[in-house]
Amino acid sequence: MKRLLLIVLLAISAGYADAQKNKAIAPAVPESAGFSSDRLKRIDNAMNEWVSKGWMQGGVALLVRDGKIVYHKAAGYNDLDTRAAMQKDGIFRIASQTKAITSVAIMILFEEGKLLLNDPVSKYIPSFKKQTVLDKFNAADTTYTTVPATREVTIKDLLTHTSGLGYAQIGSKEANAIYAKYNITAGLAVADRSLLDAMTQLGTLPLMHQPGQKWTYGLNTDLLGCLVEVISGMTLNDFFRAKIFEPLGMKDTYFTIPAEKSKRLVNLYGEDSTGKLVKSSGNMLNGAGLATYPVEKYAYYSGGAGLSSTIYDYGVFLQMLLNGGEYNGKRVLSRNTVRMMTMNQVGDTVFRGDDKFGLGFQIVSEKNGNVPAQAGTFSWGGAFATSYWVDPKEKIVMLFYRQLQRSTHGDVVEKFRALTYAALND
Repeated sequence: MKRLLLIVLLAISAGYADAQKNKAIAPAVPESAGFSSDRLKRIDNAMNEWVSKGWMQGGVALLVRDGKIVYHKAAGYNDLDTRAAMQKDGIFRIASQTKAITSVAIMILFEEGKLLLNDPVSKYIPSFKKQTVLDKFNAADTTYTTVPATREVTIKDLLTHTSGLGYAQIGSKEANAIYAKYNITAGLAVADRSLLDAMTQLGTLPLMHQPGQKWTYGLNTDLLGCLVEVISGMTLNDFFRAKIFEPLGMKDTYFTIPAEKSKRLVNLYGEDSTGKLVKSSGNMLNGAGLATYPVEKYAYYSGGAGLSSTIYDYGVFLQMLLNGGEYNGKRVLSRNTVRMMTMNQVGDTVFRGDDKFGLGFQIVSEKNGNVPAQAGTFSWGGAFATSYWVDPKEKIVMLFYRQLQRSTHGDVVEKFRALTYAALND
């Protein structure tokens, strides 16, 4: 009898889970999803405090549990001069949050039988054949010597950031200098060359270390975006729209924001020498583009940093992953592909403290006792102060968006996460 009851309960649970995958996320009373309304008010108070202290001009937060939106609020200002309020539907520069979407695009092609993770990049872009690795670098004149790579870079190396590629403009001094010499950029506001031309050039330049040797944040996902274009025959923009954005109903996510929505682009702020917030209008990311790049049209689609989006749109994307690849009755990936993406794919490679890395995501490990997130939580963020986390065990999607560069108050991100977990009732 007990066994029969257990089977019935499991069937009911499975049926509920399937039903959630066939629904769009929607507002609900926090208590219906195991949150405390009173404790969630602490997030209100914290965001307002951070605004009043000048740590951010404003921000937006979104919390979803079991497909139910328990918190979706804006605080502070979009413009400190006019005191225009921050809006929940503001469109933010999400920078490196683009990487997760590009990683999903690659895995869509994997599921379509168009590629394998262990395929060498040279199979699709020949310049990556017989690569070299940086040996000695002379900072005085940016000359360098190289040694042969011990093996070819694979697609999996790119997904795990273990290829040895560095980042242009925001990477190491060696990577910055070498890439600058050959007009390789971080991918924002590029008007003078095509993505394929730039990535072909990248293949002729030395890796910063041997493939698979360690984790190095680099241009891996821009190269993945180029592979999507080469393999699919579509631009990255068109691929995203057809395979991800339209099926999921992501109506506010763009490489180039349409003119009729351009006023919703959130203002970008930074800190001056005294720590005061000032509006940014010129170069950013050490010269990588202008603050207005989301409303300018470029044909160079950076899979590593180029998108802008609302917090709701990106919440939908993350809910799809939490659902095992399905959302609102539309399947983007299979559940086993999502499992591959959100498991440790770097072995014992040192990443950040005790955490690991999957195929495009940081993964909380059992050894990480410094955060309330359950092991298996996957996350990343963007250079302009946007962050997200997905906790599969708690069935929570968390997003916290600001729009800042070089903020000295980055600890508010972890405080936000702590406040979220503290508001759980069950």
